[in-house]
Amino acid sequence: MAKLLIKTFGCQMNEYDSSKMADVLKASHGYELTDDAEAADLVLLNTCSVREKASEKVFSELGRLKEWKDAKPGRVVGVGGCVASQEGEVIARRAPAVDLVFGPQTLHRLPELLEQTRRTHKPAIDIRFPEIEKFDHLPEPRVEGPTAFVSIMEGCSKYCTFCIVPYTRGEEVSRPLDDVLAEVDALVRQGVREITLLGQNVNAYQGSMADGGSCDLALLIHILARFETLGRIRFTTSHPAHFSDALIDAYASEPKLANVLHLPVQSGSDRILAMMKRGYTRAQFLEKIARLRSLRPDIGLSSDFIVGFPSETEEDFEQTMALIEAARFDFAYSFVYSPRPGTPAANLRDGVPMAVKQARLERLQARIRDLGIAFTERLVGTAQTVLVEKVSRRGNGQLAGKTHCNRWLNFDGPESLIGHFAEVRITESLTNSLRGELIGITAGEALTETNIETRGA
Repeated sequence: MAKLLIKTFGCQMNEYDSSKMADVLKASHGYELTDDAEAADLVLLNTCSVREKASEKVFSELGRLKEWKDAKPGRVVGVGGCVASQEGEVIARRAPAVDLVFGPQTLHRLPELLEQTRRTHKPAIDIRFPEIEKFDHLPEPRVEGPTAFVSIMEGCSKYCTFCIVPYTRGEEVSRPLDDVLAEVDALVRQGVREITLLGQNVNAYQGSMADGGSCDLALLIHILARFETLGRIRFTTSHPAHFSDALIDAYASEPKLANVLHLPVQSGSDRILAMMKRGYTRAQFLEKIARLRSLRPDIGLSSDFIVGFPSETEEDFEQTMALIEAARFDFAYSFVYSPRPGTPAANLRDGVPMAVKQARLERLQARIRDLGIAFTERLVGTAQTVLVEKVSRRGNGQLAGKTHCNRWLNFDGPESLIGHFAEVRITESLTNSLRGELIGITAGEALTETNIETRGA
């Protein structure tokens, strides 16, 4: 039986795409996933352009894969994702071991690309942007466990000056509403209880409807909430400029919408935000956060920050720190700025010394870390609704699940709870997780507290 190994780098969109690569190749050629490189017949690298020196890291990985490929005739190497879109034929020229090069929008063509390279013994390359065609050619989703990703749109049209994504994933294109609903229905029938809606700019979603209208993200959330057994809805990643009043209001009216938001701000300086071409001011950003806090005071709030953008002054950075204090983020992804070839910001003079960038980054991360600790400590003593996902790595009869605010929580309980929502009282806050004690199951679940007790809780 043919074995497939996929190495995924980067965002949740890439995780989703990797699962679709596995589905496509399972349906076409019977490939089964493996984590063992020596057992694999086909290795795919699903790459990301966001990180510094992303292309060079991919070529380094391909250098190691050449030895793997040479060790056994017939092995195949493929490169997909954003680096593939960015580099295209250069990958095949620089790394002779590569047989397949494909972009995020052409992963559905993997079977024919595989057959082409086997027939011609030459690299098969397809990095076009055929809009949303791929979703029409994917097999019905398969899932293990109670959570799943659903991609509702592709690409990005914001063209922030630092970002390569619009050039590697194309312009924004939304999936029709009926297509999204069909995928969610298939997942729910397999036992999925929580979905995460995905898009590079997910709150710009405008899915066409059968009546000729369009569905925005807020309306989509309300529609999905009607799936009776779907208990929780998340979405990522949002853009502040498109965080609409209707979406804010959804936090007030829709209890299935998770009590968490990831809203990348990048900087607290209006000058830097304008240079980044973000399309909002710090005041506009904070006004949205204030409205959310008024509706859900205990919401978990995370963000992204770029430190040391070209010409960033100490005053600019202090404005970022002041914004952090005002918004009270409890988690963040933060990075020192580094130019991405092909982006407008790459042409700016980067006069901020690396030592200054690093010092600012460390200060920002320390403050976010402190705010995160304070946030989780406030959870101690509260009752939280947890979707039980798996047996805890800790073992010893413990289960693991995520709270509404996206924190992992470990507690004692029977394995029959996996796939169900449980009520758990938080007893301890740790560095990367929470501990708690089972109170009972959420109203409406199939199990009963009596069932739980008789099965060893």
